[in-house]
Amino acid sequence: MELLSVIRRWHFRDKFSIRDISRRTGLSRNTIRKYLRSDGVVPKFKVPDRPSKLDPFADRLSAWLKSEAHKPRKQKRTLKQLHADLMSLGYKGSYCRVAAFAREWRADWQRERQTTGRGTFVPLAFEPGEVFQFDWSEDWAIIGNERTKLQVAHTKLSYSRAFIVRAYLLQTHEMLFDAHNHAFRVFGGVPRRGIYDNMRTAIDKIGRGKERDVNMRFQAMASHYLFEPEFCNPASGWEKGQVEKNVQDARHRFFQPTPRFPSVEALNEWLEMRCRAFWAETPHGKMHGSIADILAEEARALMPVSRSFDGFVEYTKRVSPTCLVHLERNRYSVPASFANRPVSLRVYPDRVVVAAEGQVVCEHRRIIDRSHDRPGQTVYDWRHYLAVVQRKPGALRNGAPFAELPEAFRTLQQHLIKKPGGDREMVDILALVLQHDEQAVLSAVDMALKSGAPTKTHILNLLHRLVDGKSFTPPTISAPQALTLTNEPKANVERYDALRKSEVRHAS
Repeated sequence: MELLSVIRRWHFRDKFSIRDISRRTGLSRNTIRKYLRSDGVVPKFKVPDRPSKLDPFADRLSAWLKSEAHKPRKQKRTLKQLHADLMSLGYKGSYCRVAAFAREWRADWQRERQTTGRGTFVPLAFEPGEVFQFDWSEDWAIIGNERTKLQVAHTKLSYSRAFIVRAYLLQTHEMLFDAHNHAFRVFGGVPRRGIYDNMRTAIDKIGRGKERDVNMRFQAMASHYLFEPEFCNPASGWEKGQVEKNVQDARHRFFQPTPRFPSVEALNEWLEMRCRAFWAETPHGKMHGSIADILAEEARALMPVSRSFDGFVEYTKRVSPTCLVHLERNRYSVPASFANRPVSLRVYPDRVVVAAEGQVVCEHRRIIDRSHDRPGQTVYDWRHYLAVVQRKPGALRNGAPFAELPEAFRTLQQHLIKKPGGDREMVDILALVLQHDEQAVLSAVDMALKSGAPTKTHILNLLHRLVDGKSFTPPTISAPQALTLTNEPKANVERYDALRKSEVRHAS
């Protein structure tokens, strides 16, 4: 509009010719004539319709966008994924053209939905240390060269907007408790309230209105950390909208493209590092400073964390005659003295602890395998079966628990098994780990193998030398000051010769 005013002033007031105006502005003379005939109104030029590489795929893309709009949020494909699917069908255009088409389609779709109304909401404000929000999501990662479905726990502080993301293989009580332990550790404290949806690990039964039957173990965790849990109305995700938005954003920040790690523990270390880096580099939005700066301010208002909640899930199991307890289609060995007896099985996210008679009996690394088409696994500890093979030494040869013996023991077994009574002798050597340090026994066996005489007697001799040599230390005598010698004795060998010269023989 300003250029049109300048052109009209030059021509009608300053009497410039159309040729001079064209030279000054760089516009063609026909364009200047249209401007002068427009009487102050900018002429509208019709943009010609140009063919696009997306035109043959427009109907397909519209159908995809419509189907994605009705899917649950966790199952929707991103525009990058839609662009990749179009490329597989022969589309040669850019991602930007697909994104522009999607923006136009969504704007039209939103205008159509406005006739039915979208609802009205009230913006919320929170005090420092007042509340956090928690939610689960499902994502994928490559763990140990296998594409694995993960249950991701999201915990977000409502005031500072700091959040922590942690991945698990299951969405169970012990995973929920572990996620809270790590979240409060990272935040440096505990807020006064927590907002949840009606997840099964927290709610046993949904009542009328806000009435809830809270799970006893979940209530124990809340009582331990002294925060008050609050639960949303069913199908009312906007009541914890901050963490809902965080779930959507975290999927694009951390899980696209699919991360690759050797273990879930390594993935969680990387996620925590990425979250901390994101706090430092992201402005808060409503307050001056980054999320990390506001978190440092909010940390002073959080309740201190005394100790982590011991978040195990306990089951009562009976040990089988083969000294095994069953959990989730897997089997774990227990010392033979507890066979055919009830024990307490404490399940943690990463380990299984067996307790009996008020003390911990043994501990195993937990195995989580969600493939129902594969049989369960058995975790043995050969030390648990020593009491059995002492009575039945013949079971040592083909005993499944003894298939994973240390290399020195296996070599010794191959040597002794050829001798009569070798099984009994091998069992006696293995039983030494019950009274001595296992590493010392292995060292003695290795020394006996290298000497070429791997016998029970020789191994016992070497073991006693190792144990006595490590345990014996010369005593330190501290004499009182009154007993200290004034003249220290000196060694004088000449006194012996003097005594010989003065030797007197006596009659017997």
